[in-house]
Amino acid sequence: MEEVSAAADSLLSGACVLFTLAMFSTGLSDLRRMRLSRSVDSVQFLPFLTTHVNNLSWLSYGALKGDWTLISVNAVGAALQTLFMVTYVYYVPRKAKIIQTQSTKCLSYPLTLATLLASSAWTLYGLRLDDLYITVPNAPGVVTSVVRLWLFGRYPSTQDRAYRPLQA
Repeated sequence: MEEVSAAADSLLSGACVLFTLAMFSTGLSDLRRMRLSRSVDSVQFLPFLTTHVNNLSWLSYGALKGDWTLISVNAVGAALQTLFMVTYVYYVPRKAKIIQTQSTKCLSYPLTLATLLASSAWTLYGLRLDDLYITVPNAPGVVTSVVRLWLFGRYPSTQDRAYRPLQA
């Protein structure tokens, strides 16, 4: 029984790493778009900033706990978020304006889906370890991802995309 538990823990840890790295890599499409267009149109800074702060917090916690799953995944995430933010700041116009619309063209569907998977995996990982320091900060990621998925259904993008929400 102990072997099954260890295998389940290992599988869940691997899922956390996989889904989280996939979530971080969704920013690469924003990075590419910024570099090709030499602008930050339809790319928002706040998700990069909040993810970076989250990565640094989890990296610190992982170091305190000696948890290499937390350390490795958040070190990669912090490095990527730094790259995304530096690129954003480089291309942002001096007088940027934020226009609120009822369109999801400024939201990233891949990031939303990846965040849902990663947050769900980390929440389950925290529950499995009975560690509220892992469970509690990741639960809002599940909730906000579900809200963003609802927004994609409610306010579809006004421009064509290579990806669309999955139909149930």
